[in-house]
Amino acid sequence: MSGPLSGFRVVDFSAVISGPLASMILADQGAEVIKVEAPGRPDLLRKEWYGRGGLTSMFANCNRGKQSIAIDLATQKGLDVAYRLCDRADVVLENYRPGVMERLKLGPETLHARNERLVYCRITGYGQTGPWSHKRAYDPVTQAATGYVAIQNNPDVPIPDLVRNALVDKATSHSAAQAITAGLLARERGELGQTIELSLIDSGLAFFWPDGMMKNTMMGEGVREGPALYDRYQLTETSDGHIVMWAGGDNEWHAVFRCLDRPELCDDERFATGAARVKNGEALATILHQEFSRRTTAEVVKRMEEEQVPGGPVLSLDQVPENVQIAHNETVYEVEHPTAGRMRQCRPAARFSRTQAERRPPAPLLGEHTDEVLADLGFAADQIAGLRDSGVVS
Repeated sequence: MSGPLSGFRVVDFSAVISGPLASMILADQGAEVIKVEAPGRPDLLRKEWYGRGGLTSMFANCNRGKQSIAIDLATQKGLDVAYRLCDRADVVLENYRPGVMERLKLGPETLHARNERLVYCRITGYGQTGPWSHKRAYDPVTQAATGYVAIQNNPDVPIPDLVRNALVDKATSHSAAQAITAGLLARERGELGQTIELSLIDSGLAFFWPDGMMKNTMMGEGVREGPALYDRYQLTETSDGHIVMWAGGDNEWHAVFRCLDRPELCDDERFATGAARVKNGEALATILHQEFSRRTTAEVVKRMEEEQVPGGPVLSLDQVPENVQIAHNETVYEVEHPTAGRMRQCRPAARFSRTQAERRPPAPLLGEHTDEVLADLGFAADQIAGLRDSGVVS
């Protein structure tokens, strides 16, 4: 298998988004990923909406390129299968609440005693210990705890709101994938395996911090104040829709004024410089609203391109794959699943000049590769049949 992580094996016990998306990133980069699920209790994303032929869209979007094996870990024979998998693995990934994997006898101490080169990554909601460690964690709840909701204030509707996608889960996934590859790099340089711990609350806050905490980083007196980055995020209304316009320096703001056929504003002392625009922000906002709202989106976008103003239209979800740059980059592609049929996928963001992985197959059905994985572990055909008949695997 091609890709920079070709030759590494990942055993993924995780479910929903934070863990599965992390292991999919590794699969997209060439790692062999074996997803372990329970025969009667599969990943919850398999039961989400927008599905067909035994596959849902969210499961497909977090589990591309993996093999699926269904094992009853509550049985000794199932546990023995899991041990065989982990003994040959480079990485084990799980995202259960603290203590669950230890109760299953699959915690890091147990597995490291069997495989000292193992990189064991565990994701929790709030940490392995502490006053919140026992609580169930979900993305919207951790958004509220880490600042995202606090800054989601639209000036027209001044109440906080959620970011309407699983932002913290996905930030945790990318943090986990990077940490796992760092652990593998340390191991290749002579270190033994190790345990990596992440939590949604820590990952979410770390992702939020660089710009979200602009006003809460410097402590003490004498701090120069002004609008934070999030204060400047807003939609601009046109006569038939909305655009996002972003201007930073004086040259870009002057381009905005020319775009709106108001070149005289470039020399207006109220708006000519950044400090002046901050001081006269309300007057500037009034002028911009008047000028943008009497033009169509198409007219504004055309003028913005002519004057090289950073910005563009707000696209509907149906329009996103048709964006000319996204189409040029071949970011979205179509694939045929044997039971779910035709569907779209978004390619991995990183492209490698020497070790680009080939396109990975769609997400697996539950237990689709059970026989194949067991055979690779050395189980004979009659042994596999026996495990199936007893319900240890399915």
